[in-house]
Amino acid sequence: MLPAMLSSLRLHGRLHALAHPARALANNPLGDPGERVSLVYVPPGEGRFPVVMLLPGFAATHRSMVGYRLFEENTVERFDRQVAEGSCPPAILVMPDTMTRWGGSQFLDSDATGRYQTHLAEEVFADLDAAFPTLPEPEARAVAGRSSGGFGALRLAMDRPGVVSALGSHAGDALFDVTMRPMLTTAAIAIDRAGGLEAFARDVDAKRREGGPKGTGAFDALFVLASTAAYAPEPGAGWPHCRLPMDPASGELVPDVWARWRAADPAVRLAEDPDARARLAALRLVQVDAGDRDEHGLHFAARRMAALLEEAGARIAHVEFDGGHRGTSWRYGETLPRLISALATS
Repeated sequence: MLPAMLSSLRLHGRLHALAHPARALANNPLGDPGERVSLVYVPPGEGRFPVVMLLPGFAATHRSMVGYRLFEENTVERFDRQVAEGSCPPAILVMPDTMTRWGGSQFLDSDATGRYQTHLAEEVFADLDAAFPTLPEPEARAVAGRSSGGFGALRLAMDRPGVVSALGSHAGDALFDVTMRPMLTTAAIAIDRAGGLEAFARDVDAKRREGGPKGTGAFDALFVLASTAAYAPEPGAGWPHCRLPMDPASGELVPDVWARWRAADPAVRLAEDPDARARLAALRLVQVDAGDRDEHGLHFAARRMAALLEEAGARIAHVEFDGGHRGTSWRYGETLPRLISALATS
């Protein structure tokens, strides 16, 4: 059942809650809930529909896409209006819950967080197909996301061939040497002041009901904690069962851990792994975009990936729009019609 705040949305289609039994996420290392609920938007009309999985950015949830906004439509309201007016083909949207106690899973399988990519690829789509009028073939499925969600979309398509046939990455995390490296310095300051990684992680838990750790670099430190739990898990190590890519006492890189971060980087994978490049080149459409003054330089990442994909012969749509990293959910109004038009409809 939907919470009252969501069931009150005025839509032409309908919003549903889809429960997933505890399977891939059961007994996860962080003690986060195993059973999850996805939000599912079903458009008006009869027949079966293609599916787009939408992944939120870091520290956001599936509910962010249906949340109230004072001066603009949320993602689902905008999509519903476009479908109703005929400016976008109808599709089912599925918005899974992949939140962790650190603010996000990066949508990967990790021994320090849980099997989140498995949950998306093997459970969410299967449960959706069983409960809703989907077209249950990869040719009728896409995945898209913003920021960390864009990273998750890229990695899902790279790592799980035959699950989706199109993807959209909106300022997706990539090209870490350029975009993530500066953040490690501010994160190191916050983690060092907290007394190290374990102390910082315990501070996150202790201050959960107070809005989390505060101060300069605290949010960057939380992002680095969540990311390194995804990229560099150490299940045999002490809490929080991962290693940092930098020394918080000096800010200097830890080469072997940074190498693990780079191995997770979609831009590095596209440059160095022919199989990853071929998998994206085989898709019906790859969309990458970012604002031309993205605060993390993720437009540089989008440029690099677009160039690599064009060279590989991919069907690529690359846009650099006027703007930064935040407040860009409006981009879905431009990209979902293109993404869905690339999918099979029968």
